[in-house]
Amino acid sequence: MAKHKSGGWLESIKTVVYAGLIAIGIRTVAFEPFNIPSGSMIPTLLVGDYLFVSKYSYGYSRHSMPFSPNLFDGRILGSLPERGDVAVFKLPRDNATDYIKRIIGLPGDRIQVRSGVLYVNGQAVRRELIGPYTVEGDGPRLVVREYREFLPPQPGVAAHVHNILEMSDDQPFDNTSEYVVPAGHVFAMGDNRDNSLDSRAQNAVGFIPVENLVGRAEFIFFSVDGSARWWEVWAWPMAIRWSRLLSAVR
Repeated sequence: MAKHKSGGWLESIKTVVYAGLIAIGIRTVAFEPFNIPSGSMIPTLLVGDYLFVSKYSYGYSRHSMPFSPNLFDGRILGSLPERGDVAVFKLPRDNATDYIKRIIGLPGDRIQVRSGVLYVNGQAVRRELIGPYTVEGDGPRLVVREYREFLPPQPGVAAHVHNILEMSDDQPFDNTSEYVVPAGHVFAMGDNRDNSLDSRAQNAVGFIPVENLVGRAEFIFFSVDGSARWWEVWAWPMAIRWSRLLSAVR
């Protein structure tokens, strides 16, 4: 009886270990879940969104693995993002904090903002006014302007279209010097342009080494608006943003 009980415990432990290894493997090579804690990517991503990031999109670096072990440099099966991708990366300042922004500049690109308008390689990026947008769930309730922005196309890739927010065209990052993206780096910006700490803040974020890319945001699998506390079970259904479930990140 004791021998049978011991064998049962051993099998249970082995099952847990195997399940953990499979989960780590999937997280490393396929998909990893992330949640959105701030409003820097509104209107594309809202506070309370939960999404899956594809780890294979840009190849694999040490940041593809849990805790970013320093096992190797560079990327295996690496490829550059497309301009307009929404990507998760490790903050270059500490190589540990996860950030999510939109890739605006690729190696060699010249990026500048003038009076709120984005310039890529000297050309103004077209934007069309959609109308007012009410920002909620990220500090004070604000009414800002929403635009549709058309990033310039890359060879063989269609122009990327997405929406951005602007409080005004005279905020601290609405007039910048020209940034030249170094080789092996990308330039990232938040869609909530006047409420985003991104590559325009060179001392805080700056250019993103390609090695620091974790993956590309693919789709939202869950979203809550924060109106229900964890113990308010009766309010959970009303707190879920049902329309955002399983929606693609564009």
